[in-house]
Parts: sequence; C-alpha cells; structure tokens
Amino acid sequence: MPSTTMTSKGQVTIPKEIREHLGVDTGDRLSFEIRDGGDVVVEPETIDLRSLRSVLRKPPKPVSLGAMERAIRRGASRR
Repeated sequence: MPSTTMTSKGQVTIPKEIREHLGVDTGDRLSFEIRDGGDVVVEPETIDLRSLRSVLRKPPKPVSLGAMERAIRRGASRR
C-alpha cells in the first residue's frame, strides 16, 4: 500500500500510483470528504474536457465572420 509523510506545513506528496489512479496531474484540484464512519475520501475536482464532448450541441449552421461583425455592430448601436 502506498504511503507518504506529512511535512511540518501539513503538505504531503501523493504517491505516483495514487495520482495515476485518480487521473490527476500538477495543478489539478482534489476534494476531501470525511464520511460518517470516519473514512476520508479523496476525489479529483477537475474534469477531463473530453468527457464534456456531448454536452454541447453543434450550431445548426456555421456563422460567417461578416454575420458576426454585423451582429456586433447592431448590439453596439443599441447602447
């Protein structure tokens, strides 16, 4: 079982085997939950962008650069 040592500042290095299992890397956030029985659960808070692939639908028709510029001008003229 992987283990680590806490520093005087309360910091730990998460063993490579655990980082790989959680799928986390430098800069990723982790959440900690203390369950009723006293167990502590560690979960990654970051989301792999590829998992969001099907969340947004493609627009029905591409918008041209000219159409975007016209919409911007219309919006700016309303101010």
